[in-house]
Amino acid sequence: MDVLKYGKAICYSGYRKNQNPLNGDVPSKEEIAQDMEILAKDGYTYVRLYDPNVQARRALEIIRERKLPLQCLVGIDSQPEVNNPGCMSGKQTFTDEELRQHAQRNDAQIEKLIELVKDFPEEVVAVSVGNENTPPWGAHMVSEERLIAHAKRLKEALHKPVTFCEGYYEWPAIHKLADVLDVISVHSYPYHYGTDIADAVPTNQKQYADIQAMYPDKQVIFTELGWSSQNSTPNYYATTGNIRREIVPAKDAPQRASLQNEKRYIEEVSAWLEQAQIVGFLFEAFDEWWKSEKPSDSECNFGLYTIDRVKKW
Repeated sequence: MDVLKYGKAICYSGYRKNQNPLNGDVPSKEEIAQDMEILAKDGYTYVRLYDPNVQARRALEIIRERKLPLQCLVGIDSQPEVNNPGCMSGKQTFTDEELRQHAQRNDAQIEKLIELVKDFPEEVVAVSVGNENTPPWGAHMVSEERLIAHAKRLKEALHKPVTFCEGYYEWPAIHKLADVLDVISVHSYPYHYGTDIADAVPTNQKQYADIQAMYPDKQVIFTELGWSSQNSTPNYYATTGNIRREIVPAKDAPQRASLQNEKRYIEEVSAWLEQAQIVGFLFEAFDEWWKSEKPSDSECNFGLYTIDRVKKW
């Protein structure tokens, strides 16, 4: 039996022009209210929030105050507890003391998440112990043992389904963590694999079947599925290769990232999710210009709505 019933789902980060979470900028309650009203009007059931910060609390307050038909999956955004020499952004050289401080901060985030959920028990539908903390290219590495400890702490303190949000290629290596979870949450990105748009949804379907076969006693959902509408600078895509990813130049990046391709992908994957009754969080609600100095870069343009809250199609 599924832990989470099917409903339209989407990832949310509300930072607007000239707002940046790295600088402590937070959207106002009025801005977040506008966003939640948009998502509710467009029929979404679930909203994914990435950490128990001020933005998350304001979103939950608005859902409660306005009686919006939305529930949230809330996680934590962990700092690295392990140096990763293969990090895509550069070899990490944190000192032992810095890593210890990161671990303490992560523990505090778990406690902050528990407090948030207790304040909003009806508005939170599930919790996550982290986000992409195990890939060999990642910048936020946390050991499986620590993730298990965080999962057990959430189970001890809350009566909510517990999950972990991770890429398709990493799930075969974290069976012990999967054993203690209620839901397996998968990120599947044909856009980043260099997959042709015609083969994108079939790729999602195969990956879903693979993970469901791997963990037959667990509900499998997607917590990120998306396609960028713009990319002015050729970047790098991660190609498949068992658990490890190899990085290759993507010379066709500007052509693959287009409004036409994003529209096709979102419509096709949404139709499949509804037909199969699979929960899948689309990545993402609104464009995020804070992610790059160039708003035309790929990572800034995964939104179904522009930075000005206009639906792209």
